Amino acid sequence: MNASATGFPRNGFAQALESFAAWLLGLLWILPLVYAVWTAFHPPEFSTRFALDAPLTLRNFVDAWHAAPFARYFWNTFVLVTMILAAQLVLGTLAAYAFARFEFRGRDLLFFLVLLQLMVMPDVLIVENYATMNALGLRDTILAIGLPYFASGFGIFLLRQTFKTVPKELDEAARVEGAGPLQVLWKVYVPLARPIYLAYALVSVSYHWNNFLWPLIVTNSVETRPLTVGLQVFSSTDQGVDWSIITAATLMTSAPLLVGFLLFQRQFVQSFMRAGIR
Repeated sequence: MNASATGFPRNGFAQALESFAAWLLGLLWILPLVYAVWTAFHPPEFSTRFALDAPLTLRNFVDAWHAAPFARYFWNTFVLVTMILAAQLVLGTLAAYAFARFEFRGRDLLFFLVLLQLMVMPDVLIVENYATMNALGLRDTILAIGLPYFASGFGIFLLRQTFKTVPKELDEAARVEGAGPLQVLWKVYVPLARPIYLAYALVSVSYHWNNFLWPLIVTNSVETRPLTVGLQVFSSTDQGVDWSIITAATLMTSAPLLVGFLLFQRQFVQSFMRAGIR
C-alpha cells in the first residue's frame, strides 16, 4: 500500500508523529511542575488527591519561609552568582579579545587548552578543587564555591566567536581616532556583543543557581550554603516529609529563574542564533 492509497501523505504522517512526540515530551516535562504548583497552593490533605473544590492557601509558603533560613540562602546565592558572573565576563572578555584580534606566540595552543576545558566535566575535579580550597584556607566560604568557575571556557569560546564577526574596519577606524586596545574593546566590541552577554549571563546564572554537588561538598554552615544545598537540608527526612511545604520551598527557590527566563526568553534564543560559529 502506497502513501497516496492511505489518504495521508508520508511526510504528513512523519510531521504528525513528531508533533505528537513533542507534545508528549512536553507533557512529561511539565507534570512535576504542575504537581508542585498544585501541592504548594493547597492544604496538605490535598497533596495526594485532586479536587476542583480544594481551597487555595499561601500558608505553605509562609511555613516554608520560617522553617529554614531561606533569606540567608537567597542572599548567599545572589552573592555567589553575581561574583561568578562578574569574574567570567571580565576574564572571558579579555581572553576572547586577545584570541580574536591579537597575534602572539602560542595563541593556538592556549586556545586549544581553553577548548579542552569544555570536554572536562567539573565533577571530575572535585577532589583536587577541594584540596586546593582547603590549602588556601577558603573551605566553607562563598569564594570557595565560585573560584573554580571564574574562568569559563564556554564563555571565552562564545565571546571569541562573536568578536571575530566584528568587521576589522571598525577596529581600524577606532585606532585611527587614537583609541587604545582597551578603549577599542570597550567602545566597539562590547556594545556589539551585548546580546551575547545577555544570553551567556542567563546560562551562567541558571547553572550556578542550580549547582548542587560542589557547594554541598565545600560548605557546611548556614552562613555559606546556597539555595540548592539549603533546600536539600530542609527537605531531608530528618525534618519530616511534608510535600506541601517542600514544594512551596522548591517553587520559592526556582521562581527567580523562571521569571528571568520568561522575561528574556526572546533575547536568549535570538542571541544564540546570531552567535554563529565562524
